[in-house]
Amino acid sequence: MDAENAGAVVVPLPEPRLEPAAGLLDRLAGDELAVASVGDAVADLIDDAWLDELADGLAGPAWVEMDLSARLPVGLIDALRHEVEILHKTEAMKRAGVGRGADLVKDRSIRRDKIAWLAGFSAPQAELFGFFDRLREGLNQRLFLGLKRYEAHYATYQPGDFYKNHLDSFRGRASRVVSLVLYLNEDWGLEDGGELRVYSPEGTSAVGLVRPQAGRAVLFLSEEVPHEVLQARRTRYSVACWFRQDEVPLPL
Repeated sequence: MDAENAGAVVVPLPEPRLEPAAGLLDRLAGDELAVASVGDAVADLIDDAWLDELADGLAGPAWVEMDLSARLPVGLIDALRHEVEILHKTEAMKRAGVGRGADLVKDRSIRRDKIAWLAGFSAPQAELFGFFDRLREGLNQRLFLGLKRYEAHYATYQPGDFYKNHLDSFRGRASRVVSLVLYLNEDWGLEDGGELRVYSPEGTSAVGLVRPQAGRAVLFLSEEVPHEVLQARRTRYSVACWFRQDEVPLPL
């Protein structure tokens, strides 16, 4: 692992959150893509055997590559991609940063993506949050992680963008515990770049390379698995989610 970036950590930025009304994206899109209803539809797609496999992967190598195409409601991946494309085209996404608090910097030598935080106000986001809720409950039951909440954002990598080797959380802080990245890109070829390279917890060797094809996802321990996003050669969309042990911060 690159020592210079070993302590880099993704930090939530206050903006841009999506407007607290589904109407904004409705106006931008013109019409909504159809997705299944929230609730039982998600629960029916997530079975105990699959959750057991995920738990075993986190308890063993600390990361799991998976295909969520059959675990998410029909049409949801397309709807999420439609949403992030609108945000990207209307310049609603903002440059992401590296660091914590007063040390936050937007260093383009480390990362060059843009992000928009999800708040669950649109129908596709509500569907996705239903999946996150079920996954959080399943991991808590199997691994006793004490996950209390999650946060998620869209990310866009334009041609030439990358994110150098980093961890999603400082070791021992016990805030972000489990990370999940879901990819939204159709027909993504080897020539398009933008793969997620996963390293061993020691950071000494690469142990996985994940192509950001729509429906593919990666689940891993935030404090233990270094990773990087290789340079993209076409616009690349994803959703990143972090399951946390801390409570929702109280308003000042």
